[in-house]
Amino acid sequence: MRVLVAPDKFKGSVSARIVADRIADGLAAAGIESTRLPLADGGDGSIDAAVAAKFTRYPVTVAGATGAPHYSGIAVRNGTAVIEVASTCGMATLPRGIPSPLDASSLGMGQAINQALRQQPRRLVLALGGSASTDGGMGMLAALGYLFYDINGRQFRACGRTLERVHFIDTTRAVNMTGVEIILACDVTNPLLGPIGAAAVYGPQKGARSETVGRLDAGLTSFVEAFVRSGHPHARAVANSPGAGSAGGIGFAALMLGAQMVSGADFFLDLLDFEGHLSESDLVITGEGSIDDQTGQGKLLTVLARRAHPVPVIAVAGRCTIPRDKWSTAGLESVHVLGDFTKGDTATDPALTGKVLTHIGHLIGREQAAAAGARSRGR
Repeated sequence: MRVLVAPDKFKGSVSARIVADRIADGLAAAGIESTRLPLADGGDGSIDAAVAAKFTRYPVTVAGATGAPHYSGIAVRNGTAVIEVASTCGMATLPRGIPSPLDASSLGMGQAINQALRQQPRRLVLALGGSASTDGGMGMLAALGYLFYDINGRQFRACGRTLERVHFIDTTRAVNMTGVEIILACDVTNPLLGPIGAAAVYGPQKGARSETVGRLDAGLTSFVEAFVRSGHPHARAVANSPGAGSAGGIGFAALMLGAQMVSGADFFLDLLDFEGHLSESDLVITGEGSIDDQTGQGKLLTVLARRAHPVPVIAVAGRCTIPRDKWSTAGLESVHVLGDFTKGDTATDPALTGKVLTHIGHLIGREQAAAAGARSRGR
């Protein structure tokens, strides 16, 4: 029995690496060896997943969501550099975790890109999940040499609050990224503006109330018009394109830089050589914090199950709202839910999550060993 343990993170609780380790511990206790492949889909945890796939982590110091400097990291291998929003200027970098929908900025992402460029990569992979800002990527662009002026020719701090002040954009001093392929690893398809745009859909998740959402959307609209006014007429079309609204509009800014958007799930499965590991496996155990209606909409578990077929896939989840009779439709042989094994709240208790994951790994291991024994006796 050759088992591939390839989970995503349990968001807010434990990393994909810990999930893989604890499940593998349980399998080992049942006498089953496994290969561990922590996954990511372009959200937070992408750097850790890349490092687990033998990328080299480089420490960087960048501005957090509200400007305070902090340590983060990028991952580099064979001309590819991975940079993620979450650990540079995402929600996790907010002081005391308090949202700041107007003052949060994507500056740290641009600073991390600058430091990644020192490694002379041929390809930049931008992982956009977990953002704290809705600044249209203005902060990121500012770090890359874009200059923003108000109607009186004055510069100002780049953040959601100041979007509405942008009148003219000077790109003459922008960092030269000629010859560098930019990939947006993201499964968000929202445009930048309007009722399904960055502010309306994701602003409330970042602490924006209705009046703030309206202000941010108006600011993003003004930001796009400033690009048009500054000699970039294609900005309107870019703002309307799928994915421009990802990460509070960082998607828009990256697309203006010439980025290509790809499925985060598919891209990271390729990057981490999922097929290569799968070819040596009889069973895949995957997992994530929540398996729900969104899982089937191009999310990592569904993409993994599709690509794993006909190798069976077992999932482990913090919660699962998909009824049992729909598991096979999602490509899952079975689903083990943490809450079925404890009365505690695993979402807020990483140690308990680890213990339950190990227990489930042991349970799966015993089931697989028993099934293998039955097949052997049948011969």
